Formats: sequence, C-alpha cells, structure tokens
Amino acid sequence: MIPRHIVDFLERNDVSYERYMHRRACTAQELAAAMHVPGRRVAKSVIVKGGDQIWIAVLPASEVVDEKLLAGMLGVPSVRLLDEAEFEGFFPGCEAGAEPPFGSLFGLPVVVDSTLAEAGRIVFRAGSHEEALEIRYEDFRRLEGDPKTGTFGRPLASAPRVWDEWPEPRVR
Repeated sequence: MIPRHIVDFLERNDVSYERYMHRRACTAQELAAAMHVPGRRVAKSVIVKGGDQIWIAVLPASEVVDEKLLAGMLGVPSVRLLDEAEFEGFFPGCEAGAEPPFGSLFGLPVVVDSTLAEAGRIVFRAGSHEEALEIRYEDFRRLEGDPKTGTFGRPLASAPRVWDEWPEPRVR
C-alpha cells in the first residue's frame, strides 16, 4: 500500500494521479510487465552518491545508470550506486526497493534522465511493490522544482529486444 504521506503530498500540490494495484514487482522492468506499459514510461528511482551528496537518479525502467555520464552531469569526479542498507530510513513508510522519485518530499535532490520527459505520463513505485502511481511528467517536473535533467541512462544489456519497450535511439 502506498504510504498516506505520499498521497497527501500529491493532493496538497494539486497533482491528479491514478493508483494501480498489480502483482508483486520488485524491479522496474517487472513493474512495466505487470502494468502492461513500455519500460520507457516506468520511472525508477536509483539512489546514488555523487561527491558528498546523495541523489535520487530517476530514469526509465529500460535503462541503467551510466555512472560516468551521471558524474559528468553532476560535475563530480565519480558516482556510485548505493546499497539499500546505505539509505535505510531515508524513505519512511516505504518498502525497501520501492522508493518514490520525490526528492522534494524526502529532502534529496533529484536528477532525471531526459528520456522520461518524452513519456508524457510516467508510472512509478511509491513505497509499495504491489501498487503504483501514474502522473503527468510535467506534474512530476513541477513537484521537483524543475530538476537537473540530461542523458545518463544506457539500455539494459539483458532487456528483451521488443522494440516498443526501448526508448527511441539517441545520439550520445
């Protein structure tokens, strides 16, 4: 179940949303399959450390963080993905691994892969592995105060080669 403070956050900020129950999905790709939506529309939250700052990196389920690209975007020497144990307690009321992309709610800066802006509407976990939310990307951008945006994702090597699951090719 989605924690009440996340729903309150959306309602306080006049964001319309849809809630969807689905079979348990522990990865963003599993969520895309459970929801029957392309992975490029599912926003996953990856918690990273760049320099001395912890960030929520938000990117499509069909991609993984390219740490070198993200470090360059953030202007830091390196970026590393954090283990769940390193950010335990940062997201009260949320299941581990189901962190929502709302850094403004949890006091963390957000960086977004620009591919998500093309989606129009995004689906994401909001504290639960069995329920998801869907909102307009523009509402997400507004909630996060126009977050730092750029290209830092790369396709999953193990992703299925179903072309409607992949983002449009981009020149890097």
